[in-house]
Amino acid sequence: MPSKNMLPKGKRRASVKKDYRVARDAANELEQQRHREAELVLFEAAQAEEAARGGRTRPAKPKRTAVLQDIAALEEAGIAAPPPLPTRTEAAAQRLAGTSRKSGSQAAVKHAAVKRLYEGAPKPMGVRRELDLPPAEFVAGAEQQTLTVPAEAQDVRLDQYLAQALPHISRSRVQLLIDKAQVTVGGRLEKRGYRLQTGESVVVVGQPQPEPLHATPEDIPLVVVYEDADLAAINKPAGMAVHAGSGPTDEARSGGTLVNALLHHYRDALSNVGGPLRPGIVHRLDKATSGLILVAKNDRAHNALAEMFHDHLLTKRYIALVHRIVRKDEGTIDLPISRDPIRRTRMTTRTQETFLTTASHGRESNRHPNERDDEDFATRGREARDAVSHYRVLERIHSGAGDFTLLEVEIETGRTHQIRVHMQALGHPVVGDTVYGAPSRIKGLLPRTTVMTDAETGSVTIEEAPTLDRNFLHAAHLELQHPITGEPLAIDAALAPELVALLDEIRTAEG
Repeated sequence: MPSKNMLPKGKRRASVKKDYRVARDAANELEQQRHREAELVLFEAAQAEEAARGGRTRPAKPKRTAVLQDIAALEEAGIAAPPPLPTRTEAAAQRLAGTSRKSGSQAAVKHAAVKRLYEGAPKPMGVRRELDLPPAEFVAGAEQQTLTVPAEAQDVRLDQYLAQALPHISRSRVQLLIDKAQVTVGGRLEKRGYRLQTGESVVVVGQPQPEPLHATPEDIPLVVVYEDADLAAINKPAGMAVHAGSGPTDEARSGGTLVNALLHHYRDALSNVGGPLRPGIVHRLDKATSGLILVAKNDRAHNALAEMFHDHLLTKRYIALVHRIVRKDEGTIDLPISRDPIRRTRMTTRTQETFLTTASHGRESNRHPNERDDEDFATRGREARDAVSHYRVLERIHSGAGDFTLLEVEIETGRTHQIRVHMQALGHPVVGDTVYGAPSRIKGLLPRTTVMTDAETGSVTIEEAPTLDRNFLHAAHLELQHPITGEPLAIDAALAPELVALLDEIRTAEG
């Protein structure tokens, strides 16, 4: 029979838990202190030995045998040393006997020990460091240039060395040269991460500086939806960039754009406000997005249109097909957008000190209780800019291919990837938009294939292609006052054929 002085059954362990934790923490702190003292002695000894030899300026990562020898020497000197980690065989035996420590705790102790061992030491080989190198003079028009690796660049990555030795080109361009086999080290092709040795010869073949961007007329068909003496509305196809930009080759960077087609179609009848690379361009659409884009034919119309876009005096509506069912018939998404700090080619609504509430779409009426109520949107996120989108459900589709919602989206602001980012934030990525979480293939639809033929061997390879090789996003409607006459304009562009075909295929898909 239990004593009346005993605690209830559920409280007995709780009564000693606090004392146990205090004792355990004290023991752990004592053990860590012993580890720190031993590591400090090891580190100082290694530094002194390296300084005496005059060789390496930073300690190499100690091997297990060297560590055991150093620990034995410490014990002979009367200094408490931490016990070594067990070998793989010993650890396996301990696991079988049920006496081993948790692997996670062991890994954490080892990681912390290595970190403390190298604190204050020179940076190891894996850490990029700035070099004090005199810039190399690259001769314009030269077929190749030879560089000799100085002592300061010992053990430095190949791409890092070239980026600093040739400061007039970017590191990404250097990496492209290496990947295209235009850089050799001692007559050998090496990868970007190759560690250079003093005195090695690095040869760069060809000009590292890319060809400057240019805009030249190209005979590319255009679908002109509206046109007068001051402006034109073009139905841009998906896959066409608006103006010159990035690309793997110089031709891809400057060719095949809307500007190239405009220069061929209108020649000199375009505004010059945007400069020689962007004649007539007032606003842009993503490369993978189709639909209406306005083109200014003279500077007066360009300036007036630019002011209208800045003051949000135009109505821009898009048609988007998104994954899953959007429950509300209509709603407003009021979430700031900034550059993704990790993947710099993406945008994000997850800005600093901004909290998303799905029920309210981030609207001020139902903010998260931890969200700051600042009038200035800039304080709610680093480099974040306000972005507002209004959506309306046109159709909800339940089919054998899945659940989808066809939306009409009107945007007040024109941020980069605005609709795509806002839809992803609500958990409804745009169909085909793999950058923001949409699957590349829709289950339930017939798989599409791509036939690849090798020109040398003649072999044919059939690969499964994405269901839609673009975003299901189309700029369908523009409404504005004419920038010169002030007359109201309402311009529409029909959905692209590939979007209509996919929509019909989804509607008729059987489960």
